[in-house]
Amino acid sequence: MTLVRQLLDQADRTPQAVALVAGNGAELTYGELRRQVLAVRHGLLANGLEPGDGMLFSVRPSPESLVLALGVVAAGGVVVFADPGAGSEMFEARLRLARPRWSAAESLLYAASRLRVVRAYAKRRGLLLPKLADLPMRHLYVGRRLPGVPRGALSFDALVRGDAPAAELSGDPDAPAAVIFTSGTTANPRAVVHTQSSLAAALDLFRARLPLGPGDVVHTDQLMLGLPTLISGARWSMPPLFCSPADFARQLRERGATHTFCVPVHLAEVLDEEPELPESLRYVLLGAAPAPAGVLRRAVAAVPAAEVLSVYAMTEILPVAIASAGEKLTHIETAADGDLLGDPLPGVGISIAHDGELLLSGPNLCSGYLGDEPLKELPTGDLARLDEQGRLVLVGRKKDMLIRGKFNLYPGLYEPAIAALDGVADAAIVGLPDPETGDEEVVLAVVGAPDAPAHLAERLHRLLPDVIDHDALPDRIIVLPDLPRSGRGRKLDRDRLRELAQGGNA
Repeated sequence: MTLVRQLLDQADRTPQAVALVAGNGAELTYGELRRQVLAVRHGLLANGLEPGDGMLFSVRPSPESLVLALGVVAAGGVVVFADPGAGSEMFEARLRLARPRWSAAESLLYAASRLRVVRAYAKRRGLLLPKLADLPMRHLYVGRRLPGVPRGALSFDALVRGDAPAAELSGDPDAPAAVIFTSGTTANPRAVVHTQSSLAAALDLFRARLPLGPGDVVHTDQLMLGLPTLISGARWSMPPLFCSPADFARQLRERGATHTFCVPVHLAEVLDEEPELPESLRYVLLGAAPAPAGVLRRAVAAVPAAEVLSVYAMTEILPVAIASAGEKLTHIETAADGDLLGDPLPGVGISIAHDGELLLSGPNLCSGYLGDEPLKELPTGDLARLDEQGRLVLVGRKKDMLIRGKFNLYPGLYEPAIAALDGVADAAIVGLPDPETGDEEVVLAVVGAPDAPAHLAERLHRLLPDVIDHDALPDRIIVLPDLPRSGRGRKLDRDRLRELAQGGNA
């Protein structure tokens, strides 16, 4: 059964229950959510959307974006996430590959990309907006009409208010439903293609590991946790855009959240504002980046009765494995190598290549990369092993490997143990290549915890020989206020960290 069908069936069973609470507190019932999705589907089909049509999607997380995305998929279209703020050349390269026939954007973005004064302001802020209104596509806007919205563009508000006939939704579950650009270059952009079938399998895995049902309240802006929430009949609580850590903590309490998801660095910011989380929480999920031991300990202390879980997933296949905070901390405290990812979830195929690279397969695997052959097994670029209990342990990234003489140093093998030391909040290792020898200077960057002793770098130089392999000891240690991160997932930006390391001298 497709994910849209599952959601509509759930809405049929509990039409009066609240499905969604927006950032501003506005509520949407399951019955109204169902009606709006079917209205958008009907309106798009009536205006010429055909099966397989791609819709460039430039709408930030909100109830409107959820309804629109579900309506597009219900109509047989494909939601194309291409980030108009990626820069004009990259954006154009992505459009050439995806070839969407439709564009959906907030009216504010249409205005900002069209009006000269706004474009100039955005450019000064480092945001190069494409001229969305000039794209030769059928346009749809969300929000009230503003100058710059293309003439003839469809109004989301008008679609939502239209007729909403019931639908069989008999499309092919293995046809593309979402295209997500993740990486690549202007010459070779890369986009992950998911079907309704692969997405539904991913949602089923979340629901199998994470009990959800009527009465639960899930506070997150993450679609891949919000959708299983709705399919389960629970309530999805959305934080507002640009939600501060203090407001996030306040809404957890006010809305009686039972589940939440955070990027580890975001949870640390929330705990800085509110060291104790509400007792209503039963599950705290961490993902999108490795969870340092310090954050795990703080999360457990903040809500002792909750289960703190770390999710390992990739855009191509999610989720893959889940580990509890207790398991991860025990792994670290026993000085075991690498970052424990946990037990692979049922149905996820695991194999380790001869060079240690993790290969994944399963029903939740994407169909492939746009323009490439179908994908049967995913080379992750992660180096991993299985421990004696059959759990996945991340050793590092192939591309992050450092060369020191005859020793290949994988940062991910040592960073968790270093970050677990007293006085250390976070740690990362980068290499600075020597152009003459090919060897790399190994630089350890650490962020001090609030109780960090003075002269932390000197102390670590003394401690590390008893913690990590001799060949992995850093040539230099620098102490930073924070590690550089990028994107919504707040992932470590190793390129930027190398730049900072060039100027360090500890």
